[in-house]
Amino acid sequence: MFDGSSQRILGELRSWVAAAPAGARLPSTRALVARHGASPVTVQKALRALVAQGLVEARPGVGTFVRAVRTARPNDYGWQTAALGSPPNRRAQAFTALRTTPNDVIALHAGYPDRELLPERLVRSAFARATRSDAAVGRPPAAGLPELQAWFATELGAVTPPGLAPPAASDVIVLPGSQSGLSTIFRALVGADRPVLIESPTYWGAILAAEQTGVQLVPITSGPHGPDPDELDRAFTQTGARAFYAQPNFANPTGAQWSPDLADRVLGIVREHGAFLIEDDWAHDFGITAEAAPLAARDDGGHVVYLRSLTKSVSPAIRVAGLVARGPARDRILADAQAQSMYVSGVLQAAALEVVTQPAWRTHLRGLRHQLAARRDLLVGALREHVPDSHLDAVPHGGLNLWLRLPDDTDLMRLARDCEAAGVLVAAGGDWFPAEPTGRYLRLNYSGPNPGAFPDGARAIGQALAAQHR
Repeated sequence: MFDGSSQRILGELRSWVAAAPAGARLPSTRALVARHGASPVTVQKALRALVAQGLVEARPGVGTFVRAVRTARPNDYGWQTAALGSPPNRRAQAFTALRTTPNDVIALHAGYPDRELLPERLVRSAFARATRSDAAVGRPPAAGLPELQAWFATELGAVTPPGLAPPAASDVIVLPGSQSGLSTIFRALVGADRPVLIESPTYWGAILAAEQTGVQLVPITSGPHGPDPDELDRAFTQTGARAFYAQPNFANPTGAQWSPDLADRVLGIVREHGAFLIEDDWAHDFGITAEAAPLAARDDGGHVVYLRSLTKSVSPAIRVAGLVARGPARDRILADAQAQSMYVSGVLQAAALEVVTQPAWRTHLRGLRHQLAARRDLLVGALREHVPDSHLDAVPHGGLNLWLRLPDDTDLMRLARDCEAAGVLVAAGGDWFPAEPTGRYLRLNYSGPNPGAFPDGARAIGQALAAQHR
């Protein structure tokens, strides 16, 4: 990262290089230090940046010279059309929720919490310790660091009811994030051209992972309180599916949390059909007025395959997730995970473990709960004031998102474009449906940056919506 002084010198050097002819020699480091009044370290950092950008060439023992600008000729990639053939599916390659944004945009589209909601100091110190440990040069076991396996197992075991066997550390597989975990689960437990039941709407990444692995998606309507168990039972019977993907806690995008009664009914249906419940506990650390209650804690018969990621709650730089599975299913999943990634970086695992085992982690989560509540309530209030034609089926008890219903005649693509033109990014809800959307929705993230601008963002949505009905 460059500080202000480094940025200034880099800008001045870049301007000098742009005006100089190819092959011109840059002044020596000593001369640049004297000219700009900077330290040799700062000057060297700026020079290295110019080398990395291909603007100058360093010749050891001789000097640094301006590189000649190469004129790029256009290439014809048309041959690839025939070589690649038609894509396996037509789903968009870039999702709105993954877009990065400049600082002057009100970002209500993102899928990740703002930096100020992360335990940044814990993460930085954890990486510093991890890089000094054996994890920096060693190869970890394929299933993960034993200490991290034990932590995931202990977390789930702490909420396991009496009379049920809690998971063991050996039931845990550490994966490089939940997205790769979903692909692995679909390949290992379902297989190409076979059906998997999936909530609708649901996490777009799960839809993408299923499509990329060739799994057939069978949508199950899921509302503000979860799926209809009778519909789920019928779908199992009609399709012969052997797996159901769901998010029982603070679902993305609806925010729904299943009641204990619904959880028991769904588990009963899954057991009756000899099937798996793939439980994605993505928002475990984002409870606001309720705690996450994993269904995996209610099952010790191997029916629930449980996935919990630390990427959103700890840091986007720590793509680490824990998967809990029992019996032969666990062996199949581990075999596929090894084939895809061999193992997860020991440094990332060590850093994740360092963060979540610090007493300050629990302190951070308590503070996070209050921050998320304030942001959620601010955005809810702004939407009710400025977008009166919209409707929230429920205010979520946790998670990061609001699922906003708009009038059925809304042109969502036009709305998103008009909002972006006004400096507000929103995510149109179509990406969260595995089949045709059943309504017009926006998924709005209340954990994004600059919550003070939420009222302005809601006002822009309201104005863009009103413009469609004039």
